[in-house]
Amino acid sequence: MGFQHNGQFISVVDDNESARTAIQGVLKSVGWQARSFPSAEEFLESGQLRETACLITDLRMPGMSGLELQSRLVEEGWRMPIIFVTAHGDSRMQTRAMKAGARAFLGKPFDDEVLLEEVRTALEIDLAEQNRNHCKGECALRSAE
Repeated sequence: MGFQHNGQFISVVDDNESARTAIQGVLKSVGWQARSFPSAEEFLESGQLRETACLITDLRMPGMSGLELQSRLVEEGWRMPIIFVTAHGDSRMQTRAMKAGARAFLGKPFDDEVLLEEVRTALEIDLAEQNRNHCKGECALRSAE
């Protein structure tokens, strides 16, 4: 069940240390590599964006919110599945996150199995999209020959 994605890992951004630790523990329990960050700013400054296969982030955090983090990543061209977890979300925030490309929006507390399934699905979809985009480039080269 372990996730192998070219040495990449799942990043967890949450200002609540116990939430970060719990999510990271759930991910590691199925063999996935995970790293955690106490703020969006620390995640952005970590130099770990390229190694992040999936991002799990809280919605409300001091400083930059999860929605602001998502907007910044999109603006800067970073492409990774994002899963929001929050105790303070509403339908407006959920709609905004999903329209901007979030893969899931889970309320806290959430079932660990639901989180794992959402991450698994996000990674599978992302990998399929990467393969499809890679094939488009190769297929175009082959047909041009």
